[in-house]
Amino acid sequence: MVAQFKGYEINPVHEGDAWKICDLMIANADRFKRYFPKTLEQNLNPTLSQLFVEKKLNAYHNKEEFLFTIKQSESRELVGLVYIKELDWDKQQGEFAYCIGYTFEGKRLMSTSIDILTNYAFETLGLKTLQIISHKDNVSSIKVAERNDFTWIKTLKKGYTPPGEQPLDMELYERYK
Repeated sequence: MVAQFKGYEINPVHEGDAWKICDLMIANADRFKRYFPKTLEQNLNPTLSQLFVEKKLNAYHNKEEFLFTIKQSESRELVGLVYIKELDWDKQQGEFAYCIGYTFEGKRLMSTSIDILTNYAFETLGLKTLQIISHKDNVSSIKVAERNDFTWIKTLKKGYTPPGEQPLDMELYERYK
């Protein structure tokens, strides 16, 4: 376990998470299809989710990408996911990507999780720069960045292309150790 807070906990992904990830993705498919399409398509059924978890465990152990779960401590319900991805060990840099189930939105759970995982990334992983990339209309994501002292750096022109859409300009936020 990485941390506990207010009845929730953050853990690295593990083998037993496949069904819960599948449930979270399916229940929130409309929310996740634009900015989390790859995670969504890899978790459309329990078999795919098991393969997804195995792949993420391998990436975690090889320090290629870190996937964490946020769960209610008592019920074990999966609330959200946080990635530390796009790792560049030479630059000591990584990027956060995160999603939360609609029933947990607005409770500052993601802000608290990013705060905890920022410290984890700096102190345990040895990263020196963390990034959050978000679309300007994703107000909740921008609030998470701002609440955690990430600074707006620049607009990434055509930085991300959602499925079936034109490329979008994205906002780059960074925080340094």
